[in-house]
Formats: sequence, C-alpha cells, structure tokens
Amino acid sequence: MNAQLAPLYTAHLATLCTHADRALALGGFDHLLIAAGTPPGKFLDDQDYPFVANPHFRHWLPLADAPGSWIAYTPGSRPKLLFVQPRDYWHVVPQAPHGYWVEHFDIVTMRSAEEAVAHLPKGHSAVVASACPAIDGVTANNPQPVLDCLHWHRSFKTPYDLALMREASRIGARAHRAAEAAFRAGESEFSIHLAYLAAAKQIDAELPYASIVALNEHGAVLHYMHFDRTPPAAHRSFLIDAGASSAGYASDITRTYAGIGHGEFQALIASMDAAQRGFVAKVRAGQGYPELHLHAHHVIAGVLRDHGFIRMSAESAVESGVTSAFFPHGLGHSIGLQVHDVAGFQRGEQGGSIPRPAGHPYLRTTRVLEPGMVVTIEPGLYFIDMLLAELREKPVAADIDWTRVDAFRPYGGIRIEDDVVCTDGTPENLTRDAFANQGD
Repeated sequence: MNAQLAPLYTAHLATLCTHADRALALGGFDHLLIAAGTPPGKFLDDQDYPFVANPHFRHWLPLADAPGSWIAYTPGSRPKLLFVQPRDYWHVVPQAPHGYWVEHFDIVTMRSAEEAVAHLPKGHSAVVASACPAIDGVTANNPQPVLDCLHWHRSFKTPYDLALMREASRIGARAHRAAEAAFRAGESEFSIHLAYLAAAKQIDAELPYASIVALNEHGAVLHYMHFDRTPPAAHRSFLIDAGASSAGYASDITRTYAGIGHGEFQALIASMDAAQRGFVAKVRAGQGYPELHLHAHHVIAGVLRDHGFIRMSAESAVESGVTSAFFPHGLGHSIGLQVHDVAGFQRGEQGGSIPRPAGHPYLRTTRVLEPGMVVTIEPGLYFIDMLLAELREKPVAADIDWTRVDAFRPYGGIRIEDDVVCTDGTPENLTRDAFANQGD
C-alpha cells in the first residue's frame, strides 16, 4: 500500500502547506508549531493513559507513536520534524522515521521533549497543542483564526485522506464479520469484543473509540460499554458500533442483527436498512445536513407506522416529538482523523457557527455537504424505557400501540451506520464497499 500512498502523500502535503500558509496569514503568525503531545498521567500514580497523538500532527504525517515530538513549518520552507527517540530501557522506543513520507521532511532526532522544544524556531508562532505547562517558554496558544482556517479545510478530504479512510473501513468491516460470527455462536459481549479485536488486529487503545457491543435490551443504551462476561439465556438481538484505525484515520461502523427465530425484529431491521440506504443516497453536494436529519425523522415515522407502533401521520409524529423518543440522537457527524471530526458546525474559513434546528440538540453537524466531505449516516430506532415513560405522559400516547412497543423492548434497538463521501456525483459508501470486499 505504501507505493500507492507515496504520490497521494506528496500532493496531500502540498495541500497542507497551502492551507497552513493561509491560516498563518489570517492569524498574523510566522511559524506553525504542532506538538504530538505526551500521554496524560494517571492521578496519584506513576502510570500514563494510552498516548493519542494530536490530530493536527497526524494530519501531516502517519506517526501515531511519537510522544514529545513536534512539527515546525515556516512558509516557503520544508516542514521540519523534531522527532523524540529517548534512551529508555523501560519502554519500547519509537522506531526511527521511515516510509513514503520521510523525504519531504527535515528530520532531527532528539533524546527528550525538552531538547525538541529547544530546537523550535523562534518568532511569532501559532502553537497547536493540548494545554500543558510551558517548557522553556513554549506554551500552547491555539489561536482561533489559525484553527478555524485549518479545521475548515480539513473538512475536505484529500485523496490521501480517503485512501487511509478506505483502509480503516476495510479493517473495521473484517472485524465486524468476526463479531457477527461470535454472536451467531452464542458468545458473551466480552467474547464478541475479543473476536472483534483479534480480527482487527488492534488493541482497545488503538481503536478510534470505545466499542459498543450490546446484546438484547442493552441495545437501548446508546453508549453501552459494559461487556457482560456471561452470555444471556437467549440471543435475541445484537447491536455493535465499532471502528478501526489506519495511520490515525478512523472508521465508524454500526450494524444490528436479529437472532434466529426473531423474524419480526429482522423485518424491522430490514426497513431501517432500506431507510438508511435512502439517506446515504442523498449525501450529495448542496444537501443541507439538518434538512437530511429532519427528512430521516419523517421516514422513520413511516417505519414506525408501517410496523404498527404508531397510528398517526409522519408529520404529526415528528411535530409532537414521538419520533425523537424512538430516534433521540443525530443522523450522523463528520469523520476523518477524529471520529467526530472538526468543523461540523463551522460557517466558513474564518469561523462562525451554524445552529442546530430547534428540538434536535444532539445533531453533530449542520453543514451543507460539499465534495470531499465525509459524514456518517446512522439512523436509529430504539425502545428506551426512560424516553418511552415520558412519551406515555403526553396526549399523543393514545396514538401509540403500547402492547406492540412493549413486545419489542427486549430487543433494545437498531442502529445502522455507514461512512459516506460526498462527491461531484454519486456518493461513495466507504462502509458498504468494505463489506462488499469481505463478501457481503
């Protein structure tokens, strides 16, 4: 894959330099300094949490394990990597930089983070880093004009970005296949998770987010992360929301399965799958994401009606808040170097914010889609006790078949999620393509 990435990376780096030049000009800075960061320490302990490099650092080069290192860029000059490779026999020392990208950097190897800081260029610098104590006078300032510009342009993925996101999707799809097989074999949530990790060949700390592995009613907990060690008496349903990483880029995939003999729940999954594919088809240039989210509520209202849960029009179900009780989260979000990627609400290169539509506080992006943007499409339909109890107290409760609803509570819920690229024409579905390559 490295041979294929080399020319893509060359163009990618040129694009980043152009964007950095623009950002520094807007902010009035001479240099861009990006810290990889260091692992945060555990309170009252001598251990650290797993290291995750600054996403701005990973945007410039595929180094996921370079704590203490820095990138220094000055317009008109080659970018410099101040690479920290400590003398250490307690831990694995990061390998010397190698691969398709090294020829584009001036690389200086240091033995400590303090030494690296001492080699940073002097002058008026935009320092992009997490909040940390100053080292020799260098401290994070994260200037907003610079971040706004960099984040805005990071919304539009380069061919290099997309190549690594496709690889993250391939890894994730392979692991999802293994998780489904473990579910069909009657395994526990914990064992299913282990099967996922083994197939992805990634440990928990390397995944882009903590996996959700939910059997039966646990699927009604949107961020369920408990991992029961004992299999349930019956495997009625399985919801898995889990991704994978490739050189710092994320995939975010959710699938829901019905157990053998649970045909009505399988029929509901099929209806949600058809709805989700319809939403994916609308990921096109000029489509407002809030409007797509509201459209999803109307379609899901139709699913609820078709399956006998409600006795009202789609318009009434949306306006009265009924659909929000069954579908309480947003339709999706931006994705890239971060699972919930930057600039989801940003109005333009110089900042600003586009508000969420009233009554939809959990929508994670309000942008108008443009070519190069990548978003998730993840509609859901859940049977959440707390929200259903609130719904029972409303006048509209008379138009809901509560016997039917109660019959589906043991299944938890349904979520189906794909990562989708907005193009100049037909959207590219990274997730479905990856599953197809696995034999879907």
